[in-house]
Amino acid sequence: MTDRSPLERARDNATELASLAVTGFWLVALLTGQEWWLVALLVGYVVVVPLTEILLGESDDEPADETAHERDEPATSTDAEAEAEAPLDRLRRRYAEGELTDEQFERKLERLLETETLEDVEDATRDKREREFERS
Repeated sequence: MTDRSPLERARDNATELASLAVTGFWLVALLTGQEWWLVALLVGYVVVVPLTEILLGESDDEPADETAHERDEPATSTDAEAEAEAPLDRLRRRYAEGELTDEQFERKLERLLETETLEDVEDATRDKREREFERS
């Protein structure tokens, strides 16, 4: 693990910190009897948090540290095995082997589930069963 400054860690977690600040702000307003607490909640979660993600969040590309990590490590499986492996299985394997952090895994899982259709999942499941049947 590399030593990172508090400023670098704060930048990496800017969206989470903004969410925490917004939550604390509207909760204090609510608990002190302010009538505008609901406005603070809505503006915070509808404007401040998304804007923070847009301005300071990670891009859709691979994070720089993950890309460098993948370049340094030799491939653990052959290309044919990687092609045969379903995307969800590959994601689970990479997480289990410690190649992905919790946040990276969750982000990639969300993206995968957003792009996969029911037909894709059914096809992958059927293909996996057929390969297992052929092996036995």
